[in-house]
Amino acid sequence: MIPRPLDPLRSIKIKLGVLVAVSSCATALALKEALEHGIRGRYALPVAVLAALAVTQVLAHGMTSPLRGMTAAARAMAGGRYDARVRASSRDEVGELAQAFNQMAADLAEVDRQRREFVANVSHELRTPISALHAQLENIADGVTPAGPETLGVALRQTERLGRLVGQLLDLSRADAAGDALDRTEFAVGPFLAGVAAEGRAARPGVRIVLDVPPDLVVLADRDRLHQVVENLMDNAAAHGPADGTVTVTARPRGRTGGLALDVADEGPGIAPGERARVFERFYRGAGGDGGTGLGLAIARWAVELHGGSIEVAGEGPGSRIRVTIPG
Repeated sequence: MIPRPLDPLRSIKIKLGVLVAVSSCATALALKEALEHGIRGRYALPVAVLAALAVTQVLAHGMTSPLRGMTAAARAMAGGRYDARVRASSRDEVGELAQAFNQMAADLAEVDRQRREFVANVSHELRTPISALHAQLENIADGVTPAGPETLGVALRQTERLGRLVGQLLDLSRADAAGDALDRTEFAVGPFLAGVAAEGRAARPGVRIVLDVPPDLVVLADRDRLHQVVENLMDNAAAHGPADGTVTVTARPRGRTGGLALDVADEGPGIAPGERARVFERFYRGAGGDGGTGLGLAIARWAVELHGGSIEVAGEGPGSRIRVTIPG
């Protein structure tokens, strides 16, 4: 590793000044020594210049090597490699640029990893219902399975699963595009939750959905986005609880500042403390892996944050409780 004697200096201007001063001193010293040793002036001057160039080369190398490193790393990133990093030991503006470059490279590497993981997960999620639907239709076409209501019902459920997944992916694409504008309106929370609960009961007939909502509670929010939040939370709670369990939805005013505090609780095994910070990540399904897409809670978080609110895992078991707050 070539030494960089000027790295401790905090300014490129100071480094240039030191470089000029040291080069001038080296030239004068070499010229003086040459003359004292009887070397003629026409030979002494080139020797002095060569000495100054040597000193300049040593000092300037440390000033420009981060720039050369960034050029090489940028070419590597253009070819799809994001593991290249630049030595950022300098404390001047070039060193700060090198640190920023390394951070950018790390961020790009993480984005590339997430992109590859996203494509792999989406491919897997699409393959499962498509394969099942293809097999079902192939059996019907070959006459192996009669095209009765039960058989067509299975195919219909697979197409519905595909439709839900495509809708979730569209929601995530909106989130990546900085989200949609909110259409806030004031509406009663009780009838709104009753409608969402009716849809949830139709989708999972064996699960009881219990509402605990004050009759006069209202909220100022985007109705469609809040519907997404509650629908995904109810579905997630029903999926993680027993088939004949109860999902409890509790809504209250959010303190004196207005707004809504909403809890959705289930009777399942609960969420381990180590997983609570990750359950809202895309495609994260937890240690149990219930077979869902792992997108519902990510979409709920996006819609809640779009309102300027918060979503978190609240309370200790039994079961899990997801708490949403929407400011007034």
